[in-house]
Amino acid sequence: MKLSVLDQSISLAGSSEDAAIRDTLDLAAHCERLGYHRFWLSEHHSLPTIVGTAPEILMAAIAARTTRIRIGSAGVMLPHYSALKVAEQFRVLEALAPGRIDLGVGRAPGADMRTAVLLNPNAYAAAEGFPQQILDLQFWNAGQAHHGVIAHPRGPHLPMIWVLGSSDYGAQLAAHFGLPYAFAYFFTDGQGVEQALDLYRSLYKPSERHPAPEPTICVWALAADTEAEARHHALSRDRWRVDRMRGRLGPLQAPDDIAARGFTAEEKPVVEATQSKALVGTAAQVGDKLRALAASLGLDELVVNTWAHDPQVRRKSYALLAQEFSLG
Repeated sequence: MKLSVLDQSISLAGSSEDAAIRDTLDLAAHCERLGYHRFWLSEHHSLPTIVGTAPEILMAAIAARTTRIRIGSAGVMLPHYSALKVAEQFRVLEALAPGRIDLGVGRAPGADMRTAVLLNPNAYAAAEGFPQQILDLQFWNAGQAHHGVIAHPRGPHLPMIWVLGSSDYGAQLAAHFGLPYAFAYFFTDGQGVEQALDLYRSLYKPSERHPAPEPTICVWALAADTEAEARHHALSRDRWRVDRMRGRLGPLQAPDDIAARGFTAEEKPVVEATQSKALVGTAAQVGDKLRALAASLGLDELVVNTWAHDPQVRRKSYALLAQEFSLG
């Protein structure tokens, strides 16, 4: 089974936001050495935790530091932008890293609606036009003339378009256009994944480049030498999820500080529910859970997202899983 990576450039308490961007570049090179198949980058805006706002720029920097791993957006929030401009950007990226570029697109704003409107004053209407944007993007991405316009530079390789989503809508859209589909499993702790993938497969219309469905899911996972160590480091995300529910967002906090403070009686049931579903533990434990999940959904590739306050903990988690799955 192939393993890939989704990185979100997470800001860390005690560090600066710009350091998170540089850490993403180092992690990409690390994951290429480990044998991961893809390295994807998310797009979010006006969030103090997830500070990766421009995946296409990060992709160019990663392309200059790597030679093999596929590099992609997960994703470009297409309603913010012109489909033509996105096609041009990704054709430039394809020229920099031929045969290695994934163009993942989503409809969600990746922000609150106030920010979305500042990015695109026609944000509400643009979201409704998402299917037409994908259609336009397909023509320009392929280097074809569309509305009398060609997206340059053209070349022998094409970025691979993916539709991203966490609901039935994206699954049906990807099926209609004959495109690969990635379900954001970690958004919902897997809720709705079976129905979305079933719809995607049953409604799929074969395309020239993708004659059969190509689904994957993105999961959150963390591995360490012991289960206790892994669960300790996962406290950072546990705390963030509780705070997010109350509208309090900020840099990822250190697990030692969280353990010292603990959780309130009101928070504990939420944390326990999160922990009961978490893909957290030793490499063998996480590996068994990932294999079982992939088998139950009929997948041959999973995308792994990992948060940790210590960058070395995150690197070690990816290294342990690479060893567990013999990626190298």
